[in-house]
Amino acid sequence: MNKNIKLAVAGAVLALSASAANAGIIIPAGEWTLDINGNVNGFMSTTRADTPTGTASTSGNGTAGTFVEGGLGYEGQAAGPNQRRQLGLTTGLLPAWIGFTGKTRQNDLDVEFTISMQPQISDNGVTGDGAVPASSTSQFLNRQTYLSFGDKSWGSIKIGKDLGIFASDAILNDMTLLGVGSGGSISGSGDNTTLGRIGTGYIYAAWKGQVAYTTPNFNGFQATIGLTNPNQIGTEQTLAAGTNTLNQDRYGFEGKASYSFAANDVTGKVWASGATYDVTTTAYTTAVTTNTATVGDVGANLNVAGFGLTGYYYNGKGVGTTFLGRFGVDGAGVKRDSNGGYV
Repeated sequence: MNKNIKLAVAGAVLALSASAANAGIIIPAGEWTLDINGNVNGFMSTTRADTPTGTASTSGNGTAGTFVEGGLGYEGQAAGPNQRRQLGLTTGLLPAWIGFTGKTRQNDLDVEFTISMQPQISDNGVTGDGAVPASSTSQFLNRQTYLSFGDKSWGSIKIGKDLGIFASDAILNDMTLLGVGSGGSISGSGDNTTLGRIGTGYIYAAWKGQVAYTTPNFNGFQATIGLTNPNQIGTEQTLAAGTNTLNQDRYGFEGKASYSFAANDVTGKVWASGATYDVTTTAYTTAVTTNTATVGDVGANLNVAGFGLTGYYYNGKGVGTTFLGRFGVDGAGVKRDSNGGYV
């Protein structure tokens, strides 16, 4: 059995992309080519943040804390000092990763499947492995399980779970992807990953069940449209006066278009993407409202002789911050405006 071993961190980054040709252990197996790919990383970090000012509330794990409406906030610590310090030995924004990909060409179709798992290296519980309830932040993630088939002449169809379509280029072009970025995770250093620029530069694309169609590559231009699983926001929006329960009651619609170019030592890409979801809000005022959350973005990346520059901007209504839909409405169920970006 011939094994061509190509171990590179870049392969782990590409594992985030649905169209990635991952660099790993490549094994010919009859009419199939199997690829085992992944990475392990670890960072020691210390983060100090001013306690956010805003509405006093109860954090997601039941501990008294302080939240700021419309912001990320810091969970997991009782209100008290004006500053909060957090230590962690964790993976970075990119988690530890092991993936299995199979590819074949049969019956005039390119067929591919990918299954991946993402463990972490830290848990703050007494056992350190999630064996007791106090260690509930230790999770073994499953971010990809999909099958795709198609041909260069008409495109491809993907069925399964993969990175969301909207804002996917924002995170794949985030220079902190191989590092830490925002060191404070949502509920302590026992979370699987840090945040990178999620919530400070873009909304997280997340990992979603989807049926998506991608066009052929027309001299650099390509587009993708898809139906995505309506991931439920639940009761994350906990405010002083009560709780808003947010539910998505139809499939999401997401799409993007991009153009990639190359000339001598200059390469680049421009893109635009968008998403729309219906969100039913059962507000603590007992009112029930239904809103359509919509968002769009634009971005560009330019690389010249080893130097790279990326610019990104998004704008939406009812989509909130950090995670799609989080704090997207106020206590009365009225949609908030959202916008942000990074360079």
